[in-house]
Amino acid sequence: MYQLVFATNNAHKLEEVAAKIEGRIQLLSLNDINCHDDIAETGTTFRENASIKSHYIYNKYRINCFGDDSGLEIDALNGEPGVYSAHYAGEHGNHAANMAKVLEKLSSEINRTARFRTVISLVWDGEEHFFEGTVEGTIRHELSGTAGFGYDPIFQPDGYNITFAEMTLAEKNQISHRAIAVEKLIEFLKKV
Repeated sequence: MYQLVFATNNAHKLEEVAAKIEGRIQLLSLNDINCHDDIAETGTTFRENASIKSHYIYNKYRINCFGDDSGLEIDALNGEPGVYSAHYAGEHGNHAANMAKVLEKLSSEINRTARFRTVISLVWDGEEHFFEGTVEGTIRHELSGTAGFGYDPIFQPDGYNITFAEMTLAEKNQISHRAIAVEKLIEFLKKV
């Protein structure tokens, strides 16, 4: 079985990806390899940030690794919060403040179309490969649901009448942006 490091400290992301991989690969966290470094995401695109993480781990530990960067893109806000999704309201990871800022900015907006986007950078034996996933949807007027994380309580994927935060992990993992990107990653790994 292959060992593969997921360059994240986000327990929710790790749980989602581990559930998707279902034991086909031994998924290691940064904690599992004793990496407690703060990897600065200095890129201006999801692709750049994902690449920074995967290269940092591969270059330091010489172990195959992937990093991801994800975010919410809202059409009426010209793609905001985008690459700045995690710290849109200032403090990194303050989900309540981030959602409040989005809802405030959209308060008088009719167009509420948005998408979640994930880009994965895999460094496998020194070569980089990218996998992307998106899911289209709309931004609700208020929070709904308690599952998931980030913007899940205000994002309703197209074709559903519930938010990501109202879905079980299994339901979300059928359609989410990260799930789509991870499926592409798994397909690639089946061939190596």
